[in-house]
Amino acid sequence: MKNEILTRFGQRVRDERLKQGLSQEELAEKAGLHRTYIGMIERAEKNITLINIDKLAKALELTIDNLLKGVS
Repeated sequence: MKNEILTRFGQRVRDERLKQGLSQEELAEKAGLHRTYIGMIERAEKNITLINIDKLAKALELTIDNLLKGVS
């Protein structure tokens, strides 16, 4: 069973990525992460670190606070 917070965070990343018109590959490149890692985050298959949350927030041009809104 997937952890609910990972599911909500993954959905938040996916929603923001799609809102900005980015592919997983484009987001990965901007964040300095691997494309498959982005997919795993969005599917709640990875427990992401704070360092990578920061990278995603910067790539999406959001603060960490804004990226985490509605997750908890």
